[in-house]
Amino acid sequence: MQKLNVIYEDNHIIVVEKIPNIPSQSDATRDIDMLTLVKEYVKEKYQKPGNVYIGLVHRLDRPVGGVMVFARTSKAASRLSNQIREKIFRKEYLAIVDGKIDKEGTLEDYLYKDEKNNVSRVVDKNNRNSKFAKLDYKLLAYDKENDLSIVKINLHTGRHHQIRVQLANIGHSIYGDQKYGKRGKDKQIALWAYKITFEHPTKKEKISFECLPKPIGVWNLIKLVKKV
Repeated sequence: MQKLNVIYEDNHIIVVEKIPNIPSQSDATRDIDMLTLVKEYVKEKYQKPGNVYIGLVHRLDRPVGGVMVFARTSKAASRLSNQIREKIFRKEYLAIVDGKIDKEGTLEDYLYKDEKNNVSRVVDKNNRNSKFAKLDYKLLAYDKENDLSIVKINLHTGRHHQIRVQLANIGHSIYGDQKYGKRGKDKQIALWAYKITFEHPTKKEKISFECLPKPIGVWNLIKLVKKV
C-alpha cells in the first residue's frame, strides 16, 4: 500500500498529495487509486469498522500529481461540489512547457472530447459538442539551455485534458506529455496541481493548501523559481 502524504485533515475534509500515475478513482485497470488510499488511511487511523465515507469532489489526470481535497461527509462533498460549479473553488498548476512562452496570457478555446480515443482537441466554437475552456498563465522562469519555460496556470474551467490541449495548441506542449507533447515522452509529465483554494464547508472561511513537486527529474528546473 502506498504511503499517503496528508497535508491537512479535520472532521469534514482531508487534503492530500496525489501521487503521479495513480488514478483519482478506480478505473478499468483496477490499479490502486487515491480514493481507496484515503479511505484506507482514515479507516486505519481512526479504527473505523466497515465502510468509510470519502467523497471525491474533483479529479486530476492519472499522470498528474499534486494537491487534492476529499470530503469526509456527504454534506462537505455537496458543498465543495457546489463551489466548483459556482467557480469559488480555485485550482492552480505548475507546468514545464516547450519553448519560450509569453510572459503572461489568457487562453480561451472550445474543446471537443473524443471519448473513443480519450483525447480532446480545439475545435470551432460552432461545434455543438464543444465546451468552452479558459485558463490564465504566467511565465515564472525560462531555461535557455533546455528551451523550456516554467509557467503558473490558473484554471477557470475544468475540461478534459484542458491545460495539456490548450498549451499544445499554441505550440507550447507540456514536457513529458505522451498524448499531446513533442519532447520528453519517455519522462513523467511536467504538470503539477500545486495549489487549491476554497471555502471550508462548515467554517465558511477561505483556505488554501499548497504542495510543490519534489525537485527531481525535470522538476529540477523548479529551483529557478524564487517564489511561485
